[in-house]
Amino acid sequence: MIAPFLKDDGFLAELDSPARAADELRLWWMGQSGFLLRYADKRLLLDPYLSDSLTRKYANTDKPHVRMTERVVAPECLQGRLHVVTSSHNHTDHLDPETLLPLLQADRPPRLVIPEANRSGVSERLKIPKVSMTGLDDGAIVELDGFEIYGVAAAHNEVTRDDQGRCQYLGYVVRCGPWTVYHSGDTLCYPGMVEKLRGFAIDVALLPINGDLPERRVAGNLNGQEAATLARDIGAGWVVPCHYEMFEFNTASPEDFRAHCERIGQPYRVLRAGEGWSVPSRFPQPGYSE
Repeated sequence: MIAPFLKDDGFLAELDSPARAADELRLWWMGQSGFLLRYADKRLLLDPYLSDSLTRKYANTDKPHVRMTERVVAPECLQGRLHVVTSSHNHTDHLDPETLLPLLQADRPPRLVIPEANRSGVSERLKIPKVSMTGLDDGAIVELDGFEIYGVAAAHNEVTRDDQGRCQYLGYVVRCGPWTVYHSGDTLCYPGMVEKLRGFAIDVALLPINGDLPERRVAGNLNGQEAATLARDIGAGWVVPCHYEMFEFNTASPEDFRAHCERIGQPYRVLRAGEGWSVPSRFPQPGYSE
């Protein structure tokens, strides 16, 4: 099994360490699509999956979810350390009760941001009141604890809406201080996506690279080349890949992503699970990787 760059007490020590500069944006890859952002004294956790719930659920089926990477940290250890947590859609690796409930049961629970279309489903799965969540839709915005969060439609595999026209799959654009981060959630490209995102002047795009293979029998995502190309087309200063090295049946090597970034001159950073990164200048040399 792949060992995280940092885990447990080592990870928490770095998370709690002083910022290197007043305007530092530091992010950690938590595995799968999970990222933890820290700006000033605020922390936002995007789409965490920090349990083995799916491995147990599918253990005796024809689609086993064999874990590839050790967990970075138990969710209980993050209690009291977070201000906002998100779920981009209702698939368990993005809406996991075993991860979210320990966070929400803290004395000072974080605010939970979800697609408005999923409010009833999230309430039922987590057994929490509908009013305890903050819902967003494509084009909507909310400000929570110093983070401005915009909803952006995601296509997994299509842009799916409820009977009121609200998106059931979202990405989030997060603004904090001078920084803008785009977390796509699970998505493919769709018409109008690039034009919508270019207007945000995104510093860092966090994009899946596991691809869309029908034989996996799960909804698909961007592959490595598509993620690199999308980052370039939306004008992202940097791109960081995710949604790989969690389950053996649904992963991809980051090497194709890395190679395509080099070919098209898109700056990128490949992280190990549990590895932190302080985002540098938005305008590095083309194709640059730290």
